[in-house]
Amino acid sequence: MSVLRISRRQLALQGTCQSATPSPWIARRLRLSQRRGYASAKEEGRSFKGQLYESTAQRIQKEREEQARFATKRQLGSGGRGASMLFVVAFSTAVGYYAGTQAPPEATTTSTTALAATTPPKHDTSPGNLQAAWTDFRDIVGAANISTARNELEAHSSSSWSSHPLLADEVPFAVVKPASTDEVALIMKVCHDRRIPVTAYSGGTSLEGHFAATRGGVCIDFTRMDRVLALHADDLDVVVQPAVGWERLNEELAAANLFFPPDPGPGAMIGGMVGTGCSGTNSYRYGTMKEWVLALTVVLADGTVIKTRQRPRKSSAGYDLTRMFIGSEGTLGLVTEATLKVTVKPQQTSVAVSAFGTVREAAECVFKVVGAGVPIAAIEILDDVQMKCINDAGMTTKRWAEAPTLFFKFAGTPSAVKEQVAQVQKMAKATGSRSFEFAKSQEEQLELWSARKEALWSVISQQKEGDHVWTTDVAVPISHLPTIIEETKQHISESGLLGSIVGHVGDGNFHSILLWNDSQHAVAEEIVHRMVKRAIELEGTATGEHGIGLVKRDYLPHELGETTVDAMRRLKLAFDPLCLLNCDKIVRVQRPKPGEVMEW
Repeated sequence: MSVLRISRRQLALQGTCQSATPSPWIARRLRLSQRRGYASAKEEGRSFKGQLYESTAQRIQKEREEQARFATKRQLGSGGRGASMLFVVAFSTAVGYYAGTQAPPEATTTSTTALAATTPPKHDTSPGNLQAAWTDFRDIVGAANISTARNELEAHSSSSWSSHPLLADEVPFAVVKPASTDEVALIMKVCHDRRIPVTAYSGGTSLEGHFAATRGGVCIDFTRMDRVLALHADDLDVVVQPAVGWERLNEELAAANLFFPPDPGPGAMIGGMVGTGCSGTNSYRYGTMKEWVLALTVVLADGTVIKTRQRPRKSSAGYDLTRMFIGSEGTLGLVTEATLKVTVKPQQTSVAVSAFGTVREAAECVFKVVGAGVPIAAIEILDDVQMKCINDAGMTTKRWAEAPTLFFKFAGTPSAVKEQVAQVQKMAKATGSRSFEFAKSQEEQLELWSARKEALWSVISQQKEGDHVWTTDVAVPISHLPTIIEETKQHISESGLLGSIVGHVGDGNFHSILLWNDSQHAVAEEIVHRMVKRAIELEGTATGEHGIGLVKRDYLPHELGETTVDAMRRLKLAFDPLCLLNCDKIVRVQRPKPGEVMEW
C-alpha cells in the first residue's frame, strides 16, 4: 500500500534516476517542469490532475489579461492615430489653401485686356523701400548723380507749357542720372525687384503730361547720355544717345553736308522724339520720326537689354519692334541708343511768306498746293492772333502783318526752287493772298522762318500773373482742314480766351495755343474737347505729333475703338506686367474715378 501512495511524479523521478534514457512522455514533463521551476511543498502535496487544472486555468486567465491589455492599447493607439490623421488632413488642407491663394492665376486665353479686367498696379513707394533703393542707386551712379531736391523733382514732373498741371503728389522720390545703357539696366533691375515705378526724362518739352510721376517712384534723367556715338557718313546713318538734341545733331552733321530732318520744338531731344513719334515743320516732305529711325537699344522693365535691328536701310527680319517703341512714350521700355537715318542737305533752300484775309482762304491755298503736287519742303500756318503775339513779343527783327499767314519752305536744285516759288505764288494769289514775300538770301530765310519757330514762346510771353498755357494738336485728312480750323478759331473767339492757331498744315496737322487762368479752366477744357472731338468725327486723330500722355488717353477709344485700345493694354502689360514704366500714360490700367472722364 505504501508503494501505491507514491505519486506518479515520484515514480517518474525514480525512473529518471534509474534510466539514463527517459520515455518521450517523461521527457516532455521534464521540459515543462524545467520551464516552470521546481514545485513547492504545497504543490507537491496536490494531485497531478489538480496541478494540471490549476496550471491551465492560470494560463487562460493570463491570456485573457493579455488580450484585455492588448485591446486597451489598440483602442488607445487607434484613437491616437485617428487624431494624428485628423491633424495631417487639416494641416494639408491649410497648406493647400495657402498655396492655392499664392499661386498665380490661370493664364488668360484672350487676345486683349479690357479695362474692366485689370487690377490696380501694386507698387511699393514706402519710405523704407525708397531709402533702401537710394543706396542701391548710389552704388550704381554715385551720390552726385542722384537728386532729391524739391525744385528739381518738380521740374522733372511738369512744365509751364504742359497741358497737365503739376500736382503735389505727382513728383518722384528722386531723380537718377545714369551715364550708360548698363547703368540704366541696373537701375531698372533695382526698381523691378523693389516694385518702384519709373518715369523717363530727356528734354522735357512734351506737352500732354507725358512725364508726370503719377505713381511717385523714380525719374531717370538721361542728361548725362548726350553723346553722338558713331557717324557712318557713307551709309547715311548716325548712332546717338537719348539726350542728344536735334539742333545740336544737325550742327555736327553739317560738317559732313548731312542733316536730320525731324524738327520739333526747340530743346527737344532724341529720346523724347522717339517716345512721342514727333515730326515738325519738315514732315510734309520728309515724314515723321518713324521714317528716320533704323534701330533702337531699349532697356525693358525688368532690366533686360534688347536691340531691335542692325543698320541696313531695310529689313524684313521678325517683328518690327523699332516701330513699336516709337510713339510708346516710355511705357514699354527706355530707349538708351538710337540709330537714325540722315540725308544729304539740299543744294538750295528758300522761304516764302504769304498773308491772307481769312483762315479759310489760307487753308484753301494749302489744299490747292498739296493737290497740285508741288514738292515743297514745308507749309505752316499762323493765324492773325499768333502774328500779333509775335509782333508784341518782339522776338524777331521784322514787323509782320497781323493776318492769317502761310510760311512755305522750298528745297532742291536752284532751278527747282525757283520753279516751286513761282507755282506757289500763283496759287496763293488765286485763293486771296494779300502779299507774297520770298527770301533772296540765307539771312532773309532765317528772318522769315524765325516767326514760325517763335510761335509758342511768343504766346507764352503774353501770360499774366496766374495764367497757364494749354497747347494741343489734332490732325485731319487734308480736305477737312479748312473746316476744322475755321470752326476751332470761332470757338476760341467766342470763349473770350487768348488763343492762336499754328500748324504743319501740309499734312493736315495744326495746333491751338490757349492762355487761361484757374477760373477759366473749364472753358479751355471745353475748347480742346470740341476740337479733338471734331477731328475724330472728321476721320482724323486726337494728336498728330504731341502724343497721348495723360490728357488725351480717354479719346483713344473714340478714335480707334475699345478693342484696339484693349489690344494696346495687353501689349503694355506683356512688356511691363508690374506697370512700372510711365504708368497711366496712353492707356489706363486702372478704372477712372466718377466724373474723371469728360462726356463725349
